[in-house]
Amino acid sequence: MELAEIIQDAFPALSVKSVESISRYCRLVQYPKNEILFLEGDKGNTFYYLAEGTIKIFKTSPSGQETVLRVQGPGSIFAEVILFERNEYPVSAAAMVPSLVVHIPREHFLKLLDESRFRNEFIATLMHKQRYLTDRIVYLTSLDVEERFFRFLIEHYGIRSDYTLGLSKKDIASSIGTIPETLSRLFDRLKSREIISWEGSVLRVSEDYLEQFTQDNIADTADA
Repeated sequence: MELAEIIQDAFPALSVKSVESISRYCRLVQYPKNEILFLEGDKGNTFYYLAEGTIKIFKTSPSGQETVLRVQGPGSIFAEVILFERNEYPVSAAAMVPSLVVHIPREHFLKLLDESRFRNEFIATLMHKQRYLTDRIVYLTSLDVEERFFRFLIEHYGIRSDYTLGLSKKDIASSIGTIPETLSRLFDRLKSREIISWEGSVLRVSEDYLEQFTQDNIADTADA
């Protein structure tokens, strides 16, 4: 797919002329697994659109503990905070799998906000992300590790009996706001209860057990 087509998919409200204009300044970059896109505190002249792959947005504590704030999937925009609030990144980002990313320059993008239709759509995108971050706080503070793990599976891979995750236990642990040791203990408990099993790189899970973690069942429980 050409860069201009990807930009149009990222911002469907943009006119053809604006897509052509911004595409001249954007770059399409392939990142290998575990490659860092930027680190917290780096100067922010660019934000990003994820065309393919998975990117984790995270913060690192002074002791080195990593907390994943969001796992970005294809079609998502990230690091757009540098457009309005500051000229440095408040978080870090890394590829969890090989990923194709569009680099969008801050200076040229700001000029596009003069298009009212595009500006309104972009504001809606920012509001959606704000709601997500609010939900993420609730997720990390009110759900136990087991529920966070199974909801992560469902959100990113759907309900099935077999999963080939392509992520390390460390990455999964970071994504659900815990540490690898805690996740390993959870896996041991689930194996002893015959809820999950591992065969090579394949994780097998009882679909009946997964059903309780779907949004519909969570909503039904809350209403009961």
